[in-house]
Amino acid sequence: MTSKAWKHFAFTTSLAALSVVFIGVGKAAAQEPEEKKIPLPQAGVRPTAVEMETWRQTILRTARPRSGGCFVATFPATEWREVNCKATPPTKPFPPRGHGGVRFPNTVGGSSGDFSAQVTGHITQGEGSFDSVTGVTSESSSSGANSYSLQLNTDFFTTSTCSTYAPCRGWEQFVYEGGGNGFIQYWLIQYGPQGTKCPTPISGSCDGAHVFTDGWCPFTISGTTDVYCARNAVNSASPPGEAATSLGILKLTGSAAGVNGNADDEIAITAGSVFTAPGNNYFPDLGSQWQIAEFNVFGDGGGDEANFNTGSTLVVRTSVSSGTAAGPGCDQQSFTGETNNLTLVTLLPPVAHTGTPSLVFKESNAAGSTQTTCAGAVSVGDTHMTTFDGVHYDFQASGDFVLAQDGPDFIVQARQASGAPTWPNAAVNKAVAVQLGKTRVAVYIQPTRLVVDGANTEVTDGRPLLLPTGVQITKSGNVYNISNENNDRVQATLNATWIDVAVGLGVSPRPKVQGLLGNPGGNGQALLTAAGVTLKEPVLFQDLYHTYADGWRVPANESLFTVATEIRPGIPAKPFYAENLTAQQAAAARQICTAAGVKDPGALNDCVLDNAVLNDKVAAKVFVHAAPAIHILKPVLQIETEKK
Repeated sequence: MTSKAWKHFAFTTSLAALSVVFIGVGKAAAQEPEEKKIPLPQAGVRPTAVEMETWRQTILRTARPRSGGCFVATFPATEWREVNCKATPPTKPFPPRGHGGVRFPNTVGGSSGDFSAQVTGHITQGEGSFDSVTGVTSESSSSGANSYSLQLNTDFFTTSTCSTYAPCRGWEQFVYEGGGNGFIQYWLIQYGPQGTKCPTPISGSCDGAHVFTDGWCPFTISGTTDVYCARNAVNSASPPGEAATSLGILKLTGSAAGVNGNADDEIAITAGSVFTAPGNNYFPDLGSQWQIAEFNVFGDGGGDEANFNTGSTLVVRTSVSSGTAAGPGCDQQSFTGETNNLTLVTLLPPVAHTGTPSLVFKESNAAGSTQTTCAGAVSVGDTHMTTFDGVHYDFQASGDFVLAQDGPDFIVQARQASGAPTWPNAAVNKAVAVQLGKTRVAVYIQPTRLVVDGANTEVTDGRPLLLPTGVQITKSGNVYNISNENNDRVQATLNATWIDVAVGLGVSPRPKVQGLLGNPGGNGQALLTAAGVTLKEPVLFQDLYHTYADGWRVPANESLFTVATEIRPGIPAKPFYAENLTAQQAAAARQICTAAGVKDPGALNDCVLDNAVLNDKVAAKVFVHAAPAIHILKPVLQIETEKK
């Protein structure tokens, strides 16, 4: 596994049984009775996607004939047909992620993280699917070709199944194996300290490498000495196996008890048929505790990795039902120990698909794929700010400022210097400092240096520095990335005379984050002062550079910078934009920007200004893939009153 550095990033009822369900959209897995069928399309015409989805939603809401059995339904039947369950689920473990460990940006799952859907209430049903699958021609893991798992994972939640050991949590996995298995696996996370026996242990059978159905087996997980316990549901469904090239026809659904009867429910969709298998409800309080759902394609158990061919791109959808129509938030963490070799590249708008609130994102290993976060904000060039909720504005003051802060354990500060005497109304970043928990990291230019907890530190390209606090620092050429275990990140791109800064949040919305880049989850229309006052447009120049700027200046006793500065606090005399350049200056800069591929009008104006002021073609790079701003805010020198 390689370690490429990150590039630029732009966020109660307890019933008594469980079951696993699988669904499909192409091959017919069983012959259905002729009665009570949904009318078919014309002879020889394949059902449309809308017809298939309508049927699927209908059959999922149709009661099973009885509890405890395995069933199948094939389009267009409107009733379930009972079939034999597989004798036992596979005995391989699908372990939880370990504690600590290096985080790789070109990996999804494990300690590297994933985009998981988070709700404020409780999830009763989750579903994972793929809106699109492009460029996939092969997949393999250590077990061979087309060896993968689809996992719909809960978070680690409080459960009565735990002992009195405080760290103990429950974890439930709804799993479909590409070879043709569907089952539920249960874990007790940190059940007890070393030496603790699992509940109802299997005498003489547990070997630390297999999971069984007739009791809990102990496991050890990296990063902790506590005992973990695992067991499978008794029954397993038998959907057909599917090659990784067919991921687009697969769906995986997991339900808490009470949604589809008195059983937790899992569903995989393969080729037009739905397959179900009952479980055992080892966590009867799942429906009152489940708040985060993770869905993705991973390696086939044992901490393995699913390796896709280069050029693969998946658009992943995680839908959750929690009693609200509001879309879920984003939590950039994974719960499984398995991984894939893709990169989280885009968090997409939750376009309606099944009518259920969804988190939608793109992951890819195609050329140019760079990692994103749940929410991103930037301070680039001379100096252009885009807040977490998309407000874009220029901030040309000099001094030390709070870029982002959420309590004492997440603080980002920037040191800006004026471009005087040549460009007195422009400013650039000369240093950035970060507080993540108990760790302080600062990056400077002129001269370039990295300072960790007050000491000059070297980081080798491609070799992450993982600190005992969980803070990780990576370097790739002129790019430094600093992150914590919650996937909050700061990226500093060191150029000849300035630093481009990107800040990413591992959880969004996160409304308590404040600073020059603050107000995530807002309406993308306004800025907030340090006193919490909204700057309503038209914003006066003096309000932006006095009330607003002065509030976000860093007091000397709160500075994260250990290196003294000779930069004098100051503000520009007037607004300064591309239109303030001479025609000759603007034309030369514009030619550089258009040649680099900058197309968005707002980004193009910023690029023109930066290339003229910074006199460096490198300044255009940051704008090539810049997302369009939701709103561009420009201050005015005075507010014109309407003539009467």
